[in-house]
Amino acid sequence: MRIRKKKWAEPELNACGFYIAEPKAYKNRWKDFFENDNPIMLEVGCGKGSFVGQMALLHPEINFIAVDIKLDMLGVGRRNIVKMFSEKDREVNNIALVRYNVEMLDEIIGENDGIERIYINFCNPWPREKHKKRRLTHPRKLKLYKQLLKDGDEIHFKTDDDELFEESLDYFDSENFKVTTLTYDLHNSEINPETTPMTEHEKMFSDEGIKIKYCIAEKRD
Repeated sequence: MRIRKKKWAEPELNACGFYIAEPKAYKNRWKDFFENDNPIMLEVGCGKGSFVGQMALLHPEINFIAVDIKLDMLGVGRRNIVKMFSEKDREVNNIALVRYNVEMLDEIIGENDGIERIYINFCNPWPREKHKKRRLTHPRKLKLYKQLLKDGDEIHFKTDDDELFEESLDYFDSENFKVTTLTYDLHNSEINPETTPMTEHEKMFSDEGIKIKYCIAEKRD
């Protein structure tokens, strides 16, 4: 997603208590940042923060690391998260916003961090063949995620794109992830919406009549 330059994004993030400017310092010690032993879940490509904000409000007993490479996007995400928490009269204490390249996740998150779940929501489909390796579900990325997950841990994936979804199912299979939940029409399924709150993209696509594809893939050693 393209986003206009936000001059205010960097100074606001730097003044934000849940933005991590030097995430490498927390590799294998993210529990120190959150100051508790609660489970940690990760969203890659968190965009404007609506998903992680909703999840963190629904699950105060879980900590969330939200990663995106775009500083301006994270700036918007910070504002959205603060607004959501303020409306519930809550302080943001279970989210860490991180600017980093997903290709190098292993530089900032280690096996000892105990990541239990990874969320991938409406990532760029990169439809051209030569660009497909950039997909957040591509086997190259799955190999990286596998380093952070234990046997039985999950990846939750949502998209509007048919080709991306079908090929991602093949990617999961090739990397020994077992798809345990699958729907080609999330909003007309029996899946509890509180387990996967709606994102901005999701609402936009749904309003256009596009069906949302969703799956849960479990790591199998």
